[in-house]
Amino acid sequence: MNMTRGSELRSWIQRKRGVLLLLVLMLAAVFAFCVSAASPTKPNFVLILADDLGWNSLSFRMDDRVPDSRSDFHATPNLERLARDGMRFTSAYSPASTCCPTRRSIQFGQTPTRQGELRFARDFDPAAHPRLTIPRMLKSADARYRTAHYGKWDLRADIFPEDLGYDESDGNTGNQNGNVASDPKTKFTSLYLNTDPKRIETLTGRAVNFIRRNHAAGNPFFLQLSHYATHVDIQARSGTHAKYADRQPGRIHSNPGWAAMLDDLDEGVGRVLKAIEQLGIAGNTYIFFMADNGGLEFIPPVQNKMDHPSKFPTPARNHPLRGGKWVLYEGGIRVPFIVRGPGIKPGTQCDAPIAGWDILPTIADLAGFSKPLPDNLDGGSLRGVLEAADHIVKRPTNGLIFYRPTSAYPHSAIRVGRFKLIKIWKTQKLELYDFNADLGETDDLAAKLPAKTEELHRQLMNYLQAVDAEVLRGYGPAVKED
Repeated sequence: MNMTRGSELRSWIQRKRGVLLLLVLMLAAVFAFCVSAASPTKPNFVLILADDLGWNSLSFRMDDRVPDSRSDFHATPNLERLARDGMRFTSAYSPASTCCPTRRSIQFGQTPTRQGELRFARDFDPAAHPRLTIPRMLKSADARYRTAHYGKWDLRADIFPEDLGYDESDGNTGNQNGNVASDPKTKFTSLYLNTDPKRIETLTGRAVNFIRRNHAAGNPFFLQLSHYATHVDIQARSGTHAKYADRQPGRIHSNPGWAAMLDDLDEGVGRVLKAIEQLGIAGNTYIFFMADNGGLEFIPPVQNKMDHPSKFPTPARNHPLRGGKWVLYEGGIRVPFIVRGPGIKPGTQCDAPIAGWDILPTIADLAGFSKPLPDNLDGGSLRGVLEAADHIVKRPTNGLIFYRPTSAYPHSAIRVGRFKLIKIWKTQKLELYDFNADLGETDDLAAKLPAKTEELHRQLMNYLQAVDAEVLRGYGPAVKED
């Protein structure tokens, strides 16, 4: 009798144990579902930054209305596919006409005019003045975000990517990290053939590895891939160069070495796109592509950079835009800008004027950053533009404002709607252009439209005074033109 009772007791315990185990598993599933519901999947972000790449340098039109807004010599099939799958911006601007201030601007969402050239290292010292940056903002939005910066950093201050919140980086790099030679006498004329031109292969490999690792770990991520290409010196793979060596030169573009370097860059972009697509995360990943400033106006560049296009015997490399790197005419600051991601209608063109300092508030909006952004940001979110191409970007300041800090030819610019004003500081000359009629900035309307000229000049000066711009106290340092 006791043995029977013991057997029945053990059987009862085993049945209850099974029920208890089932109950535990059900509770665990409910808990996991609740955690998942409370922590929705965050989008990934990839920002690919090219160096010295003109608005008209790609193999497709940046503006459907402008035939010359594409190259007549270069081939960029992967960037063409990115544009076909996303949105092209016809009036996108780098924050500056040189690389360093642009890279500073992107990280903090401010104009280089506000940040200053002489005072930047002091005022943006991360130990003394912690500020909101892209990686810090994302980690505040969701602590799971992992961030990396690979390639050219070039803030020209004792500031490393990790100081601004990045988890991984190549360190405090400058353009020399992508060079083979640094002799200024030969950098524009020499061609270097190698298997890792401008470190495109290395940087792309690191980027793909970062994407794969964090996808496997379940981490949302932000990756900034800052290429050394297409900054000269000119480097390319021998096989890529062979594609262009015998190609019929174009009217605007004709340098086979530079074309091959751009082709190699395009191939690197394609590898990043392929990795994202193979992992099945393209539907949750925003990809931004832009340049840090416009392309060289000529190879080698000229000294009279500010001259009217009629002064040159042949069209500049940024035609139909005027000028190039180092100046605030459109060839120096209007750049390719493409975004692909969730909710963006493929193959769309957007004409809204935007700038690199819009990237931080845009990513903040898309990532669900719930805190108020600092009052001293200049950018506005592009989310509405990405979801409806005719949307207007709301910013604290009306207009896009630029400054070229150089002792040789200091000048500022402001674009508001269809009009752009340029102020030449040494002569106090004001120039006014209407993009509806004059994309190439060849017809100065300042004397014909004095009221509009004064209106934009007043807006420019009000902003300069509000941010205590360095130009109000002098023309700035003799900035190295790398």
